[in-house]
Amino acid sequence: MLYNDQIKDEVRSRNDIVDVIGQYVSLKKKGANYVGLCPFHNEKSGSFSVSPTRQMYHCFGCGVGGDVFRFIQEYENLTFPEALKVLADRAGIELPQAGDPAKARAERDKKQTLLEINKEAARYFYSNLKGKSGEKGLAYFRERKLSDETIRHFGLGYSNISPDDLVRHLREKGYKDAQIIEAGLASFDEKRGCHDKFWNRVMFPIMDASGKVIGFGGRVMGQGEPKYMNSPETPVFDKSRNLFGLNYARSARAGFMILCEGYMDVIAMHQAGYNMAVASLGTAFTTGQAMILKRYTDTVILSYDSDGPGTKAALRAIEILSEVGLKGKVLDLRPHKDPDEFIKNEGKEAFEERLKNAQNTFFFELRVMEDKADFSDPVSKTEFYRNVAARLCEFTEPLERMNYIEAAAAKYNIPLEDLKKLVADTAAQGAGIRNTEKPRPAPVAKKAPDDGARKNQRLLLTWLASEPRIYPKVSEWITPDDFADDLYRRVAGEVFDRIKAGDFVPARILDLASSEEEQNQISAILNTELVQIETSDERRKAFKEIILSIRHSGYERQKKEMAPDDPNFLTKTIQAKKELEKLSHADISPD
Repeated sequence: MLYNDQIKDEVRSRNDIVDVIGQYVSLKKKGANYVGLCPFHNEKSGSFSVSPTRQMYHCFGCGVGGDVFRFIQEYENLTFPEALKVLADRAGIELPQAGDPAKARAERDKKQTLLEINKEAARYFYSNLKGKSGEKGLAYFRERKLSDETIRHFGLGYSNISPDDLVRHLREKGYKDAQIIEAGLASFDEKRGCHDKFWNRVMFPIMDASGKVIGFGGRVMGQGEPKYMNSPETPVFDKSRNLFGLNYARSARAGFMILCEGYMDVIAMHQAGYNMAVASLGTAFTTGQAMILKRYTDTVILSYDSDGPGTKAALRAIEILSEVGLKGKVLDLRPHKDPDEFIKNEGKEAFEERLKNAQNTFFFELRVMEDKADFSDPVSKTEFYRNVAARLCEFTEPLERMNYIEAAAAKYNIPLEDLKKLVADTAAQGAGIRNTEKPRPAPVAKKAPDDGARKNQRLLLTWLASEPRIYPKVSEWITPDDFADDLYRRVAGEVFDRIKAGDFVPARILDLASSEEEQNQISAILNTELVQIETSDERRKAFKEIILSIRHSGYERQKKEMAPDDPNFLTKTIQAKKELEKLSHADISPD
């Protein structure tokens, strides 16, 4: 549906941009704005600014910017109608449905149908588990010590041994084979026709953050390959951007999340009272999943298997958490393999103690290196110390690096000065530099030509967007024609017209953009950093300098564009010079 401005403005006004972005990015108040680390590129100092006055965001590092709709689109990888629906639902606004373009309506209806199919399949698997055909599935969960309440809470189920059991059930409900296949619940071949993807497996419904069933995981009963199987990617299921258990963990408010490897680990933890546990979906932990966790916490405790593959996965997860700016810790489960096994053998109190003493990721990495070293061999021992030094070089902040050097020296009984020298020598050789991947590709801000001449124009438009009340003082001396190029003139014209009409919404100016790049440019124009002015005299001086600069550059540009043989050339030039002279002597103020 092509939603009109009234609908978009209502949704925008009911979703304060600071509140919305604050659910994804840690923001701190700085002056009139809020700042944080940009979620669209790697950075260590916050260049991402959110303005509650203008209801816009802008990153001064990578150049991306926009309103609350653009943020949700970019962060969640949604279309505009999908982002509008997310924000409308958040604000409790019901969007009109009539008049949607056929393609958009068909796409939305298809997704809704797939969700309905998944929901019906989840009900069917659950009913199977409780029936005679699901006895071995229920016995498996009983063996894993799951209560009836936990089974119900997670909607656990069983897929019958018949290879087309679910297909026949869904056909009876009116769904077509093509829809069942697209939902990831069936496959087709010439020999068997349309048949179940999952059979003879205990089933784990996978839900999105809002609790909708988007896919399934299944563990085979008895012999069979693969042992674990997940739904394939579908229009409603993206493995890399969802987490098992998130629909419950997102409300835990524990101050941290526990990241596990398997579904049963998550379920066992929730049953034991640790409802902040989540797991990746049958694949390696991804940057996208880390960014999801960042919406809800700044600390993640890794609870991976203590075997070789688990350790390797934990090391990679540590890198990913660091890349997106999350603090990580590692749970020591030894001598047990996984948290499910630990809780069953040691109990909740022992697990709580391990949780409180979760290891700093730096020392976990050193422990892994230590396990591979032979301290009775001088060569191996020296190599270990060199690896420690290389790892210490990765700390770019001097104070933090020194703290870790002191801690490592104390832990491994290395003379402090010797370790400091080894770290310095290692850094000089260029070692210890870890290449990191950006969480998401970000467009690079393109500077317009003659950027210096445009600075005052950006300052004035940002000032107007923040304080529309100064418009009468501005319009007395400046018109949109005084601005540098077509984009600046269009933005200025829209700002002036909207303020004059009394319906100025700064974020709405972004609608002028015809592309993402142009939207970034408009965002930059309206989000220039304003210097904090302490006194009214300084404010008056700054205002006059900006007005005079814009009027002068406008005069110079217009003079260049006039033909010398224009009969009005001389008259216009003299008139413009008189106005500039008058302006230079005028006592003008924004207040």
